Amino acid sequence: MEETKLSDQEEARRAKLPKYEELGVDPFGARYEWKDRICDIRAAFAEKTAEELEASPVSVNVAGRLMAIRRMGKASFAKLKDTYGSIQLWIGKDVVGEHSYSVFKLADLGDIVGIEGTLMKTRTGELTIKVEKYTHLVKCLKPLPEKFHGLTDTEDRYRKRYLDLLVNDDSREIALARPRIIRGIQKYCDERGFVEVETSILSPILGGAAARPFVTHHNALDRDFYLRIATELNLKKCMVGGIDRVYEIGRIFRNEGIDAKHNPEFTTIELYQAYGDLRDMAAWVEGLLHELAAKTMRKDVFHWRGHDIDLSKPFGSISQAEAIKEKTGIDFRDDIPFEKAVELAKEHKVPLEKSWNSTGYVMQAFFDEFVEPTLIQPTFVHTYPIEVSPLTKKTEDPRFVDRFELFIGGTEFCNAYSELNNPFDQRERFEAQLAARERGDEEAADIDFSFLDALEYGMPPAGGIGLGIDRLTMLLTEQETIREVLLFPTLKDR
Repeated sequence: MEETKLSDQEEARRAKLPKYEELGVDPFGARYEWKDRICDIRAAFAEKTAEELEASPVSVNVAGRLMAIRRMGKASFAKLKDTYGSIQLWIGKDVVGEHSYSVFKLADLGDIVGIEGTLMKTRTGELTIKVEKYTHLVKCLKPLPEKFHGLTDTEDRYRKRYLDLLVNDDSREIALARPRIIRGIQKYCDERGFVEVETSILSPILGGAAARPFVTHHNALDRDFYLRIATELNLKKCMVGGIDRVYEIGRIFRNEGIDAKHNPEFTTIELYQAYGDLRDMAAWVEGLLHELAAKTMRKDVFHWRGHDIDLSKPFGSISQAEAIKEKTGIDFRDDIPFEKAVELAKEHKVPLEKSWNSTGYVMQAFFDEFVEPTLIQPTFVHTYPIEVSPLTKKTEDPRFVDRFELFIGGTEFCNAYSELNNPFDQRERFEAQLAARERGDEEAADIDFSFLDALEYGMPPAGGIGLGIDRLTMLLTEQETIREVLLFPTLKDR
């Protein structure tokens, strides 16, 4: 690959490196002891008057990048930015000394520096650090994108996320919001007696969900493994082992498409409550979203996908069959033979798969086509066909299972079950999945004999739920695409 020719600005910056060395300064620095965050300085002293700051001097010590420089002979103004904010600097040659001012004169936008000084207010009332000690730390060899015309191309922003975070405050706010949301989830779970665990990412079998996997080879064992498509079965084994309330926040891998709502690797929380059922899971997730909105994001209404979503109100609830009937007039609670269901699908232009062999698959397809996009405010859709829910307890009508999905803004957010704990029934469901695979369903699961063995020791009745962290973060930060909430999303080659 040919080496890229340096721009004039890059040449000029590199030409300064020997000048730093002549002044006895390492252009790429070393450890620096700092103690203050800019956001804390602003919170504590922004309202102070110039007279108050002069009467009671406040010493500060910060580090960050130079994002603006305005030189004026023997004194200059600059803007320093750290992780949480920015602040103006005033640098005077008579204060910092001739040597330090000579070092400062070599500075370019993007350089990383350490600053010690006292707080003051300018004539315009702007909180400013009067620099008393200037420490060059790291030279920035490439020019930063311009503030208003620079890194605006979406593709470039994702490929060069480090620059996106540096120059786009909104991107950095999203990156900082995501760990706050995760901490909020952990706190909510911990306060309710749930225990967080970690389970293996490598799995010898394909199980726990319907999805196409990534495959990798384990050299020492000389066999293929799957990157997990769910954490479900291992967490259920934890319940067998006596951990009654258990959850895991972890990375999941599915070898599927990439679009505004999907990335091949994503993060979920899966949670299981022994001695509970679907009702407990509905209460858990509704309470979680209420609390995250109020306490973590400090707002109730989120503008997302063209709608104002209110997370403070009680969530709606409807059965899948009722929802389909409202939109199409077809009631799948009636005894509809598979051949008739196929005819109805063709009449309504609902896509069909060759591997389907019973009405439940068609019912799910009707829901995907006519109902899902219309569910804007938070709504639980419950009672699903057994064919699409192999790990779930049956309802009184054996064609259906005790399952719900939560939809917001026309998008699925979570999936919950009253968990199946009958090892005989579970084996039959696994065998049905295996048969579906033989018919061409690439997403059907394997038989997990280890899990069946665990069930024979007795798993308590339980409710279980899986919630997508990425989509939740999209909603709470009001982002339209999953790539905005992933630091380094999967991208196609240029």
